[in-house]
Amino acid sequence: MKIIENKKEISAFLKLLRKRASGVNPEIEKAVKNILADVRKNGDSAVEKYTRRFDKHDLPLRLKVSDVTKHVKKADKNAVKALELSAKRIWDFHEKQREKSWSFKKDGALLGQIIRPIERAGVYVPGGKASYPSTVLMNVIPAQVAGVKNICLCVPTPNGETNPYVMAAIEMLGVKEIYRIGGAQAVGAMAYGAESIKKVDKIVGPGNIYVALAKKMVFGEVDIDMIAGPSEILIIADETANPEFVAADMLSQAEHDELASSILITDSEVLAGNVIRELNIQLKGLKRKDIAKKSLERFGAIIKTKSIKEAADIANEIAPEHLEIMTKKPEKDAEMIENAGAIFLGQWTPEPLGDYSAGPNHTLPTGGTARFSSPLGVYDFIKRTSLLQFDKKGFMLLSDTVEAIADAEGLEAHANTIRIRRGGV
Repeated sequence: MKIIENKKEISAFLKLLRKRASGVNPEIEKAVKNILADVRKNGDSAVEKYTRRFDKHDLPLRLKVSDVTKHVKKADKNAVKALELSAKRIWDFHEKQREKSWSFKKDGALLGQIIRPIERAGVYVPGGKASYPSTVLMNVIPAQVAGVKNICLCVPTPNGETNPYVMAAIEMLGVKEIYRIGGAQAVGAMAYGAESIKKVDKIVGPGNIYVALAKKMVFGEVDIDMIAGPSEILIIADETANPEFVAADMLSQAEHDELASSILITDSEVLAGNVIRELNIQLKGLKRKDIAKKSLERFGAIIKTKSIKEAADIANEIAPEHLEIMTKKPEKDAEMIENAGAIFLGQWTPEPLGDYSAGPNHTLPTGGTARFSSPLGVYDFIKRTSLLQFDKKGFMLLSDTVEAIADAEGLEAHANTIRIRRGGV
């Protein structure tokens, strides 16, 4: 990894970054469309067919609660306790996001909004290359806090092997509806419904390219949280930062996959050089070093700037999923940040705290979408209904205004609803 600092090199890297996940293989896209169409038409039989083909098992689609308990017994007790502590912190954080219905009265009118949870949510829990109990916590808890009554989980079960830690997270949250299916077929089953699975209102949770494309294609039939792209971290640091910490945090994202992006932006040439040395040292000890190395080579960078202000400007342009600030005054420097999924302040706030146990949600906007979107939250599981009630006085006060606009738009019947109430057309 080299240090880049001239504007041309920085511009070329940012262009590469924007393109890293933009290309979709037409064959994959076609395959996803076919799977969704098949599931929509044939329901369970299609889901079972793809489960046998991709996950190599023909177990019943639905997992019994008693089976969940059986698998939890295989989990290490210390790890389960860690999940329990994390669940409490995640719940406490998301409770702050609760919204209440509201209304006010003015000039003979009552106006407001009714806040209600969606009725049914579907959660996709990745389970291909690895299993993620933290994803269960981060996606189910906001829905439960919002008051969603029916939550179903789709958990891929490759070769019929069930992960005990995912089961532990499911059991502690009390989810009763769990299915052993994954991929585009799981998204299709949740979106369209099948004999075994009732259609949901919203699908949340990350997955591979097949899952991401499927979610994108069913949007409109149901709501979705976001299209999750490859993981990314951007670190703004000055000469006070610990290079060992910076390198470790960059590698925490690089190990995800070859498309992950790890970037350091600093005004210190000394720090930049020390971080490169630390990356080489720490890489050697990683089990996933080949993945991390490819990630750093393809989408990693150390950008040297003249100031932290310039670093913040570049960060705002990238709009990273995770942004760490390791500077002399991180709270002050954070004021310059407009676009980021989550901001981690200071050397004792590494990104994995947010992944697992801090409390805020780890489902974050990627690929620059932090410019216009937010982390998953309770607000993603509620719907807002406008409420209007006028008495005669309020109606009369507004009638001329409404009639004038209706006439201006050429909508005669709209205007007539006003005229009739005032005494005839």
